[in-house]
Amino acid sequence: MAKAIGAVDIDTNRCKGCNLCVVACPVTVLSLRQQEVNDRGYHFAYALNPDECVGCGSCALVCPDACIEVYRLIPSDK
Repeated sequence: MAKAIGAVDIDTNRCKGCNLCVVACPVTVLSLRQQEVNDRGYHFAYALNPDECVGCGSCALVCPDACIEVYRLIPSDK
């Protein structure tokens, strides 16, 4: 069985930096951007280790502002 590959898409302008997604991620993909803020003045979440994402969707489930979309891809065998 092929390993699932995930991709995380975060709407950084809507993110309020609550850190719930960072805590919920089982493979430490997400982090808060400490040196930058969004248009609303919050430190926003971003994918620090995007290649580690397994597409579980835990981050999207806990996001109170629905800023995160998770995609799960299964690579084709070549």
